[in-house]
Amino acid sequence: MTKILINNGRVIDPANNVDTIGPVCIADGKIVSVLEQSADFMPEQIIDASGQIVCPGFVDLSVRLREPGYTQKGNILSETRAALSAGVTSLCLPPDTKPCIDSPAVVEFIKDKAEKADYPQIYSIGALTQRLAGSELSAMFALKQAGCIAVSNASEPLGNLLILRRAMEYAATHDLLLMYRANEPALSGKGCAHEGAVASCYGLPGIPEAAESIALAQCLELAELTGCRVHISQISCKQSVIKLQQAKKYGLNVTADVAIHQLHLTEDNITPFDSNYHVLPPLRSAIDRQYLREGLVNGTIDAICSDHQPHDLDAKLGAFPETEAGVAALETLLPLTLALTQQHRIGLSQAIANLTCKPAHILGLASGTLTPGSAADVCIFDPQANWPVNRDNWLSAGCNTPYWQQTLTGRVTHTLLAGKLAYRLVELP
Repeated sequence: MTKILINNGRVIDPANNVDTIGPVCIADGKIVSVLEQSADFMPEQIIDASGQIVCPGFVDLSVRLREPGYTQKGNILSETRAALSAGVTSLCLPPDTKPCIDSPAVVEFIKDKAEKADYPQIYSIGALTQRLAGSELSAMFALKQAGCIAVSNASEPLGNLLILRRAMEYAATHDLLLMYRANEPALSGKGCAHEGAVASCYGLPGIPEAAESIALAQCLELAELTGCRVHISQISCKQSVIKLQQAKKYGLNVTADVAIHQLHLTEDNITPFDSNYHVLPPLRSAIDRQYLREGLVNGTIDAICSDHQPHDLDAKLGAFPETEAGVAALETLLPLTLALTQQHRIGLSQAIANLTCKPAHILGLASGTLTPGSAADVCIFDPQANWPVNRDNWLSAGCNTPYWQQTLTGRVTHTLLAGKLAYRLVELP
C-alpha cells in the first residue's frame, strides 16, 4: 500500500496527549510514526496539512444508514460517502432497520453492503428483543458471534422492567454492551416537543423531562443489580445529567452520549412549521442545554454523536407532530463541535476526544487514536473554512437539517481509511 506523509499539520491525538505541529507517517495501512520521520521513510504521497488539524478519524455511536428497508431515505453507499466527507471512519448502526438486526443473516447482509461501499467499519448493534417488539429476548450470543458490537432496542419500548432486567443479565453473561435510549412511553406518549412554554404556545404535544429521567433511573438501578455494562444513548435533560453524575460517583459501570444538535439548539429555536426541528428526544430548555454542556466538560457525558437520521421529503411534509423525527447530521458534526469550543469552555483536544478515543473506548475498539501500529484512520480538517450547507456541498441523501442554507465553519479536507485516501475535498470552480 502507498506510503503517505502528512506534513505541517497540527496533530491532535487526545489518546496520547499529543497536540503539536509535526509529521504523520503512514505505511501498509497503519500509523508508522507521529511527530517524527525516519531517514528511510520515503513517502509516495505527501499531503500538506498546513493550517489544518490532523486527528484520528471520528467514531460515531449512532448513524442510521437507511438500509436495509428504507432506501427511499438513503442507503449504505450514500450515507458512508457522507460519513467520509465528515471525517467519520467508524460508525454504529442501530438495529431499527427493516428487517431489524435480530438475526445473523441481517448482520451478514450489512457487512456485504459495507464491503461493496469500501467502508468496512460499520458496526451493527443487535436488537435487544426479537423484531424490536419488546417482549422476547433476541439470540444475543448469536448476534455477537455474527459481529454485533452491542445490543439495543433502539427507540422502541420494552414491555416491562423484568424484560429489561433479563436482557441485562443475558448481555452481562456474554460481555455485551447494552445501549439504552431512556424513555418512558406512558409519559412521552405521542409528544413531539419539550413540555414547556413553546409547546404550550404552539399547541404541540409535549414530552416531559421525567419521561427520560425516570426511565434512566430505573435503568441505572437494574445495571447495578445485574452488573451489565450500559451505555445511555442521546440524553437530553438536566435531571439525566445529575443522575448519571451520581451513578458514576458511586462507581457504576455506565457511559453516555449526547447528540450534537442537543448541545446547540433548544425549544426556543423551534419554528412550529419547520419539521427539521422535530427530533426525539426533543429539543429542551436552555437550562437543560447548559447542563448537557457542563456534563460534557466534567466527563459525566463521555461522547458526542451525530444521531444521523436522513429522511426523504415526504417524511418531513405535513403538520409538525405528524412528521417523522430526526435530522441528517453527519456533515454538520464537525462544524457544530468546533462551534462548541468557541461558545463554551471545552478545549479542542477534549472535543476531539469526545469524537474519537472516548467512543472507541466505550465500544472496546482499537480505533480513535494515532498510536503507531494502529490502523491509519485519519481526519484532516480546516478549522477556519467557511462553507454553505446546500446541495453543492451535501452528500447525504437526506437534506433534513435545521442548518440548511446556513454557513458553517470547519470542514474536512481529507479522510484516510486504513491508510487509503477515501475522501478529498474538491472545491467547486
